[in-house]
Order: sequence, then structure tokens, then C-alpha cells
Amino acid sequence: MTTMESLIGLVNRIQRACTVLGDYGGGDNTFSSLWEALPSVAVVGGQSSGKSSVLESIVGRDFLPRGSGIVTRRPLVLQLHKTDEGTQEYAEFLHLSKRRYTDFAAVRKEIQDETDRVTGKSKMISPVPIHLSIYSPNVVNLTLIDLPGLTKVAVEGQPESIVEDIENMVRSYVEKPNSIILAISPANQDIATSDAIKLAREVDPQGERTFGVMTKLDLMDKGTNALDVIEGRSYRLQHPWVGVVNRSQADINKNTDMIVARRKEREYFATSPDYGHLANRMGSEYLAKLLSQHLESVIRARIPSITSLINKSIDELESEMDHLGRPIAVDAGAQLYTILELCRAFDRIFKEHLDGGRPGGDRIYGVFDNQLPAALRKLPFDRHLSLQNVRKVVSEADGYQPHLIAPEQGYRRLIEGSLNYFRGPAEASVDAVHFVLKELVRKSLAETQELRRFPTLTAEIAGACNEALERFRDESKKSTLRLVDMESSYLTVEFFRRLPQEVEKPITPGGKPGNPGGNPAANAAAAMDRYSEGHFRRIGSNVSSYVGMVSDTLRNTIPKAVVHCQVREAKTSLLNHFYIQIGKREGKQLGQLLDEDPALMERRLQCAKRLELYKAARDEVDSVSWVR
Repeated sequence: MTTMESLIGLVNRIQRACTVLGDYGGGDNTFSSLWEALPSVAVVGGQSSGKSSVLESIVGRDFLPRGSGIVTRRPLVLQLHKTDEGTQEYAEFLHLSKRRYTDFAAVRKEIQDETDRVTGKSKMISPVPIHLSIYSPNVVNLTLIDLPGLTKVAVEGQPESIVEDIENMVRSYVEKPNSIILAISPANQDIATSDAIKLAREVDPQGERTFGVMTKLDLMDKGTNALDVIEGRSYRLQHPWVGVVNRSQADINKNTDMIVARRKEREYFATSPDYGHLANRMGSEYLAKLLSQHLESVIRARIPSITSLINKSIDELESEMDHLGRPIAVDAGAQLYTILELCRAFDRIFKEHLDGGRPGGDRIYGVFDNQLPAALRKLPFDRHLSLQNVRKVVSEADGYQPHLIAPEQGYRRLIEGSLNYFRGPAEASVDAVHFVLKELVRKSLAETQELRRFPTLTAEIAGACNEALERFRDESKKSTLRLVDMESSYLTVEFFRRLPQEVEKPITPGGKPGNPGGNPAANAAAAMDRYSEGHFRRIGSNVSSYVGMVSDTLRNTIPKAVVHCQVREAKTSLLNHFYIQIGKREGKQLGQLLDEDPALMERRLQCAKRLELYKAARDEVDSVSWVR
């Protein structure tokens, strides 16, 4: 059977684990907050409302710091554990888990010192909670969160924003649907001006989660009482109001025992003419039992949703851990294996881009199908083979003695000059494909999810790929330019052997070949034409035809050379040199390559801690036998 102790103890253990992890709600957490899902009792009140006295009365010990101004500057998670009669009372702090305090004056000092360790000696506040567990036969099983007192004015040494900062912190606790609000209001002030009730009404307008506590009933003016409030006529809540009588300042100064103070409180209500009929529902002891029972019922009701959150979060965190990758092994062999696997993952994606499995490889074909033909068409052959330039080149090639039949040297110079223009498009094709390959490398690195963990290794692979591509480009340029040079080195003779036969055929006025023996005058005119303007035009036309033939050849052979020297090599041996270099590295150097992004390492660490927390919380929940 589930006991109240096991239920509240369960939440206590999960709360402590959350705090160790840094999950204490009220902030911007990357992951879902388990703390936010846990039922808790948040103690809210204005300064001097008697909030600290109520808590000390519930505990039965004088242990909270006192003073003027803001005394509580960090949330105090107070976990009460009931022990067997006759056992010694003691306290433990989460941040000093190996130390037990039996002197509660030392507990007070440690609360103050631990507050100062985070906030300094200033009067600033911090959302980081202090966890204090008290084990005593004089308490009930209960967990309370003491929050900084609400204030209206900043005092000396505090920023003007302190009023808003405190309200925002308190609000972050009480606005949770699983939060039970313990609103402390002094009886000697108008309930309409109560800071605690004002905030509780904003976050819990129906009063379903709010318990009202009226303090300082014994300090009200004679002839007045707080029955209108306590009996729910002034401000109605779903739960009953509870009145308490705390120690007076004189009692505090005399260090009156808290157990004695409890007895005086019982006597006050039992003998009070105003509250005697409510005596069994008044006092700090009744308040503690009421809160404990309600907290237990809320925990019992919330267990299914907490379990659902835990299981969902475990699934999400395990998925995140798979995405982030597991920690890297420390031995050199495993590290080398990891590096090679990462390189293969990148290489696989790079090949998919080239082969069409991913977009990008088609841009290489675009170079050959669009850019290269366009560059060939733009070559300045019209200028180079103009009548003026042909005459100039042929004349210079003849030297002091003009050619007799055909200006062969002039032809060769014109052809070599024309073919030289092909070097530009050849080199441009190589550079264009080189650029595409570099882009595909960059894109492939970005798409290799496994490499995102290792910026150093990614940079090394990128550098190695670029070096390899540079080597491939140099070799490709040599090959493509060699194709151009080969066309210049040996001209196609058959093309020119057909030219004299065609030239010797006279052309009739109708544009058709005539009879060579039919008109001697026409034949003579045709022969004379060899040395006229028409002769040079014919030379330019012949060279243009030959260059066009070469252009068609290079348009087909340049892509072959580029693909062979660059694309094929990139597919088969892009990282070969890198593999050789990696194999020569020592273990420390391999570890440096696998040096992860610090932000990613921190994220994995937080994921792992949170996963451990949620699994521990699941085990805690499973260990309790629920009564349906």
C-alpha cells in the first residue's frame, strides 16, 4: 500500500535530483522541465507577513535567518521527514550531503552563507534553490518552498528592478498548474491589500490551488477579529482558511522553545471567544497536516501525467543522443576507425551528388553542354581571319619571295594562330568543373551529419579535398591543353588535299563548276584570282572551315579529358592522399582531429545527465506501489 511518506518522499528525491542537474524551473531550459511537473507547496507572502514564523512553527525549530529587508533571497526547498518518536532531530543540505546538523543555529548560518555564496553580500536575489531536509518526530511528511517576500519598494543597495524581479520569481513558482499556493497574510492588515492574495488571485482566480493562512491574529485591535476572512465571507477559497499564532518578538528574543510555542498556540485558540469554535481547524500543527494530506492527494492524482512526461522525455533524449552521437573512444585504433568511417560517410554523399542521387552533378554536364559551346562560338575568328589579317599573315609568311602556288606557310600560321584561341575555353572548362567539384565537396561536408560533431576533422577533410582537386585540375589542364597542342602539331592533310581540286574548277556565272577546257579566258581569270582579293578570301574561308572542324573535335574531346582527369579521379581517389597521411599520425594527433565543438559536447553532457535523471525518476516511480 502506498503511504504518504513514500509519495512525498518520491517527489522529494526527484526534486533533489532536478536541482543537482540545474533544473529548478523559472528559467529558459533547453529541455522540458521535470521540476515544473512536480507538485509542490509554494509559500508566498509580503515582507513582515509572518511567513518565516509560520514555517518555523510547522517545523518546530528556529532555523531561518531573520532581519530587516529581504532576508530570503533564494528559494528554500524545505523537505520534512517524520521519524520515529525518540529519535534525534537533524538537518541535511543537498550541497553538503555528507554533513548532518543537529544544531539549528548552524543551519541558520549555513542558509545565510550559502545564499551569500551565490548572490554575494549584496541584497540581490537568485532563482537557484537551497535544499534543506529536516528529519524529526515533530514534523509531518511535507515539502514547502519558501520564496522571497514580496515587496513594494527597493531599499538601499538594491536595483530598482528588485520589486519586479522578486514578483517574477515568485510568479514562476505559483503559476504552475501543479503548484499549491500557501498565501500568508497578516490579520492586522486589510486582506484587500495582501500581496500574497493579490498574486494568488491572478494565477489562481478560482482559488482551487490556494490555501490562505492568517497570521498575527493575537495582534489585532481589541474588539476586532478575522472571522470574515477565516470563514470565507471576505475572500472565498476552495480550501479552508487557517489561522495561526506565531511567537512574539519577545518570545523570539528569549529563544522560547518552538514546542512550547505550539502549546501556547493551541491554548490561545481553545480559549479564544472569537475562534474557540474553530479551534480544531486552527494552528500551525493543523496547517501542516492539512497541507501534507492535500499534497499527497495531488501527487497521487498527478502520477500518471508525471509518468507520461518522464517516458516521453526519455524517448526524446535518447533520440537526441543518437543524433549527437556517442562519446569517442580514447584508444588510437578506435579513433582511426572512427575517422575512416566518417570519411567514408562523406565520400558516399559526395559520390551521390556526382551520380545523380543528390542534386549538383548535373552542373558538370552544364559546363560541357552550355558553357563550352558558348565559349567556342565567341572566339574571335572573324577578326583573325579577316581579309586584312589574312593578307598580312600570308605576306609576312612569304617573306621577300612570294609563294608560287599555295601559301603553305601562311596557311600554317593562320591555323596555328586560330587554334591557339582554343586554349582559353579549354582552361575555362577545367576551372568551371573544378569550381563545381569544390562546391559539391562543401555541400557534402555540410550534409554529412556525423561530421558536425568534429569541426577540426571537417576542416582537415575540406583541406585535403581541395588539395586533391587542385592536383586534378593541374593534370586536367595539362591534358586539355595537350589536345589543343596536338591539333596544332599535326594538321589533317586530307582536308587540304581536297582544296586544290575544288579551286581549279572554274566557276560559271551561275555558280556551278564549268568545263576547264571550254573557256580559256575564264581559266586564265581563275588563275589570276589566286593573287587577288578573292584569293585571300578563299584562304580565310579554307582556314575557317578547318578551324570549325577542329572546334567540333575539341568540343567532344575536352569533356572527355576533363571527366577523366577531374571527375573520375574525384570519385575514385579524392581522399587517398589524406588516408595515407592519417595512417602516419599518432594517437594524440588523431584525438585532436576528433576534438568536438565545445557547445555540442556541453549539449551531449546535459542530455546524458538529464537522461540519467529521467531514468532514475522512472525507477523511483516504478518502485512505489500505487493504490487505485
